[in-house]
Amino acid sequence: MAILRERSDIDLLFTDIVLPGGMNGLQIGEAVEKMRPGIKILYTSGYSASAIANGGRLKAGVELLSKPYRRAELAAKLRNVLDGHSPNVLNKADVR
Repeated sequence: MAILRERSDIDLLFTDIVLPGGMNGLQIGEAVEKMRPGIKILYTSGYSASAIANGGRLKAGVELLSKPYRRAELAAKLRNVLDGHSPNVLNKADVR
């Protein structure tokens, strides 16, 4: 959060959903969106997209990269998110 306050050249937040300690990735994402409306956010998790969505923790349109992933998959997903393309976004029907 401090780095985002200091720098204006950051276009994307990449965070795990489950984090140790204080805030989880979803809380960080919400705080970053308030601080920087329009910033791109990519979440990652070892839990499946359907498990997370069924738990009610993801809102529609959230970008998620499931673990494990290869570098090429990460690079492609980052490019898609930065370019505004969403081929692997959760469908609204998948999110409660």
